[in-house]
Amino acid sequence: MVAALEIRTDLSAGELRALARRQKDPRAASRLYAIAHALEGKSRAEAARLAGMERQALHDAVVRYNAEGLAGLHDRPKGRRRPVLDEAEGMALKELVLAGPDLARHGRIEWTLPSLAEEIAQRWGKRLHPASLSRVLRRLGLSKQKTRPRHPQANAEAQEAFKRGVWPKP
Repeated sequence: MVAALEIRTDLSAGELRALARRQKDPRAASRLYAIAHALEGKSRAEAARLAGMERQALHDAVVRYNAEGLAGLHDRPKGRRRPVLDEAEGMALKELVLAGPDLARHGRIEWTLPSLAEEIAQRWGKRLHPASLSRVLRRLGLSKQKTRPRHPQANAEAQEAFKRGVWPKP
């Protein structure tokens, strides 16, 4: 038969209950209650049942409590998915968006999410859905505002002359 797992006794069952009542994390609070029940002499199965958990979960909580103290009763942070574009590619993408497309090279005068997704696939070989690309652009500090539309063959000199009220001679 396996010997019972000892629980550290630097905090009493009453102190653990008081900490559990003030705890904002309900999962950590239930672990505190379960350990308090076990410290009072209840069986491990009964202590786990009263706290709403399985006996194995109580065992794991006791092991973590013995090793790390109260901090061990909180959930570990979850892992995050790696970003599709690394930091250098993200900065290059931001520069690309701010510079705007080249009409001769890209065949367009403004970026859209699908066209940017195509450009990313051509440059870095990474495929992104336009909705995912929208989130990437927001993380880079870019908004969804579009530039004012301009015709690719607009004559800037004629526009300035029109603003001044001077008509160019034909």
